[in-house]
Amino acid sequence: MTQTITRTVMALLVALLVLAGQHVAAEGPVNLNTATAADLAALKGIGPAKAQAIIEHREKNGGFNSVDDLKLVRGIGDKMLEQLRPQLTVDGKPAGDAPAPAAIPKH
Repeated sequence: MTQTITRTVMALLVALLVLAGQHVAAEGPVNLNTATAADLAALKGIGPAKAQAIIEHREKNGGFNSVDDLKLVRGIGDKMLEQLRPQLTVDGKPAGDAPAPAAIPKH
């Protein structure tokens, strides 16, 4: 019961911060491994509840190895992941499409 109350209070605090506009806008992609719930909730499609679920997943399972790991969080599927991908990172670099393989020189 205490855990439920804590989650509810955290979600309300995040919602208040987002609604009050007191969160800091990210200059670049949001790092899934270091973002606060407010940082995550500020992303389009991620509200306080999903932000909290991401934080809880990270705390329970350790950091995300790739942006694709976000699909392991309940409520985030392929469509949501693709919408969020340009805004996310796990290592400070934007998580765009995988880099194209290097061209093989012809002999």
